[in-house]
Amino acid sequence: MKAMILKKPKPVERQPLEMVDVPVPEPGPGEILVRVHMCGLCHTDIHTVEGDFELPVLPIIPGHQIVGTVEKAGPGVTKPAIGDRVGAAWLNRTCQECSFCRRDLENLCEKALFTGYHVHGGYAQYAVLPADFIYSLPEDFSDRDAAPLLCAGIIGFRALKLSNLKPGETLGLYGFGASAHVAIQVAVHRGCRVLVFTRSRDHMAHAEKLGAAWTGTSKDRPPEKPASSIVFAPAGEIVLDALAHLEKGGTVALAGITMTTIPALDYDRHLYHEKMLRSVTASTREDGRELIRLAAAIPIRTDTILFPLEEANEALRLIKESRISGAGVLEIPQ
Repeated sequence: MKAMILKKPKPVERQPLEMVDVPVPEPGPGEILVRVHMCGLCHTDIHTVEGDFELPVLPIIPGHQIVGTVEKAGPGVTKPAIGDRVGAAWLNRTCQECSFCRRDLENLCEKALFTGYHVHGGYAQYAVLPADFIYSLPEDFSDRDAAPLLCAGIIGFRALKLSNLKPGETLGLYGFGASAHVAIQVAVHRGCRVLVFTRSRDHMAHAEKLGAAWTGTSKDRPPEKPASSIVFAPAGEIVLDALAHLEKGGTVALAGITMTTIPALDYDRHLYHEKMLRSVTASTREDGRELIRLAAAIPIRTDTILFPLEEANEALRLIKESRISGAGVLEIPQ
């Protein structure tokens, strides 16, 4: 099968991914073999290929927003059935026995494995996945439209939940990429006013198209204080701006997997009046199921730009430079 593989991390500008031919993998007990149709592109993929965090496996095939059909089932798998369309996300599998798993916090499992990081992902024609950790996808979504929901959508949805946002309140979004463009649709559906903070004029226009009540940069004073905010941009200094703009008793959720150093906080300006700052770590399967149900009901419409598999390096570079509005998706050759 054809795959884009990472042998050694380096900046995306230096073309770290190589197109190779490798054997089609075999599913083991409890696993399925999926013929990959589309794979969404994610900022986490950039952190992976550039080596921003230690990689447990090399070489590795990145990609964790997988949409495809079940081609083969391993021992013990009764569903999904051969031919079913399924999706897979960042959370690949957990121990299902630790205290976190038992408390419905499987995203914090100490033994969790992640797709495209611990195990080969979706930048390939086939992927082996655990049957218990895949998603059924609504018929209303094409493969291309469904792919961004499987990480950008799910993590944005979990961030919304952890931000304590209530229907009708004001939400601040810092950064407006693939995840924020899904989160804003959920918030608007719930009657919330959304304020979007971004440096990109194109992203401002995209946010306004999707219902933002106001757009500006993180240094601009918004027309009102958000009750909740989500920081998608991985820049630590923005956290201070988000806290300074926040209403008393509000929550700022940090949705990124990495963040540059957060500067020193001024207690009175940034934290006093019972403001809350919390991080978001991956997501649970239930987060994914809830988001997919909601996406069909709203319905959420993802804005995507399609790239052939062999252009994965260039696509990641464009995402790194904030030159994509919405989400990038790889089309996998069949």
